[in-house]
Amino acid sequence: MQRDAVVVGGGVMGCAIALRLAQRGLAVLVLERSVPGAEASSAAAGILAPQEEAEGPGPMLELGLAGRERFPGFVRELEAATGMEVGYRRSGVLALALDEEELAGLEARAAWQAARGLRVERLGPSEIARLEPEVARAAGGLRFPDEAQVEPPKLMRALSLAAARAGAEFATAYVRRVLHDGERVRGVECDGETIESARVIVAAGSWSGLVDGALLPPQAVRPMRGQLVELSTRPPRFAHVLFVKGRAGGYLVPRADGRVLVGSTMELVGFRKEVTADGLASLLSLARRAVPSLGEAPVGGFRANFRPYTGDRLPFLGATPVAGLLLATGHFRNGILLVAVSADAVAAVACGEPPPVDLAPFSVARLR
Repeated sequence: MQRDAVVVGGGVMGCAIALRLAQRGLAVLVLERSVPGAEASSAAAGILAPQEEAEGPGPMLELGLAGRERFPGFVRELEAATGMEVGYRRSGVLALALDEEELAGLEARAAWQAARGLRVERLGPSEIARLEPEVARAAGGLRFPDEAQVEPPKLMRALSLAAARAGAEFATAYVRRVLHDGERVRGVECDGETIESARVIVAAGSWSGLVDGALLPPQAVRPMRGQLVELSTRPPRFAHVLFVKGRAGGYLVPRADGRVLVGSTMELVGFRKEVTADGLASLLSLARRAVPSLGEAPVGGFRANFRPYTGDRLPFLGATPVAGLLLATGHFRNGILLVAVSADAVAAVACGEPPPVDLAPFSVARLR
């Protein structure tokens, strides 16, 4: 069997790259060990918040901003191609400091973001109360009006359908190894079968470091377990995505239909996907502290999954020392945010085109 490109991993990243390659006329095969989107892609909260997530100026902020800028057009493309709505809304983000200590950190964040030319609004307690009356009294906060959200399960379904309609093939298979001679990729071996290809893109999320021949040490990308709780409200209690700062902080994502996602734990526990009593307790406590009226909200469900974590919190994107072997993994909490820009960049490199963003900070060469 031979293809122009093989994508290892059928999450949002793999599907988006397959879409871009198929649109260029390549024969693309996506290999996924279960069903597309079965792992982190469908369990993510779908927050598109580079300003809130960034720890400071730098390449991750710039990549995130590029991802956010591309997202509206990406959504329009997918919805036109599939007729499916993906739950994209520019809801804005409120970062809340419930005490004075956390407020100082938000002030510093506002300063460097304003210097970068980003839109950020400082809010006092009364302004927060007017904007979101259900939110607990806070010492202060920041509003990022350009941040947004999307519903990952809907996005995943639209992406896999769009890729298939563009000509990408999907197969269920366990990839044993990437085949290469140290200089050029030859394909992959899976389930006793060899699939020849001049291009192999490893987009296997938390499992990427376990793919033999991918040029990633086993610990380069590790699974960070994240637990989520879903609450049900009618009507919705608040409009903005809320980030509560502090050691016991987290986020609350309001969906248009009244659901609220509360997350997320960050646990380096290997590939253990259990939802735990401690995890649920911490998330429910967070929900009540942030929006006290959520204490009476029914619990609609809970889940856990893995986010691909790297030690420096930067993804691995683009070419490797082996010609034709590319990486698109390690996006940690920002895989949904970065899906469009990552797919555009990796597909461009795979086809010998200049990428739309600088990929040097995300090269696997930084591990040396």
